[in-house]
Formats: sequence, structure tokens, C-alpha cells
Amino acid sequence: MTTESDAAADSRSRREREDARVRELIDFQEGRLRLPVLGADAIGDLFRSSPRIAMLGASSNPMRPSNDVFRYLVAAGYDVVPVSPTETEVEGVRAYPTLAEAVAATGPFDIVDVFRRPEFCPDHAREAVAAGARCLWLQLGIVSAEAARIALDGGLSVVMDCCTKIEHARLVGR
Repeated sequence: MTTESDAAADSRSRREREDARVRELIDFQEGRLRLPVLGADAIGDLFRSSPRIAMLGASSNPMRPSNDVFRYLVAAGYDVVPVSPTETEVEGVRAYPTLAEAVAATGPFDIVDVFRRPEFCPDHAREAVAAGARCLWLQLGIVSAEAARIALDGGLSVVMDCCTKIEHARLVGR
């Protein structure tokens, strides 16, 4: 049974996590994290040379941003594989519960596109490094300096706080 003090502690913990997330996002946007992320030219080159994308946090719910981005990228000609432990398929494409299972079943990925909260991103960065991906891409509003350092140390390029759909449309077009 949850007591009032447990509920208050949970609420305080959630607020602290959200405050830390917002601080890191602002620090990144203002250049204080000093992480070497890809710029527009390199992102355009990445799209032109990266046909395979693993989408972590993909959803079959058409109201979720990941579903919209998934449909856009598939329509743009990319081989996008959904990765989610709660989905069996997204838009008719089989989903895999982990990145490792997706790689084992379908082959390596160029980009690991992450639609997950920042606190999960370091583990996803480790998965992307282990999978031999070329780039860890954290979606719009998602920043994790720890995940970026893991990916960079593992030889991956990094994009953070950017939407693959928006950047593709802006830099490459449909």
C-alpha cells in the first residue's frame, strides 16, 4: 500500500528528473555540453548514405510521433525496422523487442533513431555501439550527454534534439 509520504517522494523524484532533463536540454541548445554532434551538411550526407534505420520506441498508435516519423521515412524509401518490447508490428512491419534481436533477424543498421526518454538513452547508446551502427540519433527534445559520450567513444556519430522527419524534409526532401 502506498502512503502519502511515498506518493510525495515519487512526485518529488519525478520533478527532479524532469528538472535535470530540462537543464541538460537547455545546456545542449546553448552549446554548454560541448559535444561534437553532426551539423546540417553531415546530416544530409548521413541520410543519403544510410538506407537502414532502427526505430527504438516505435509505436503502432497513429497518434504517436514515432508512428508519423516511421511512415514518413518508409515513404521516403528507407528500410525502417521498429524496435519496441510492446509492439509486434508497426504499419505492417514486424517489430523486434530489442535492437540486438532486430540486427540478428534483419542485419545491421546505419542509424539508431531513439524515441525514448533521456534516462534510457545511455543503454540504447551501448546497444547501438554493440550493433555496429553508424549513428545514434536522439529525437527532438531528447538530450543525453552520457549517451552521446558512449556513442562517440564507440565510434558512432551523434545527433540529438532533432527529428529525422523534419531534418530529412529540410535537407534531402521527399
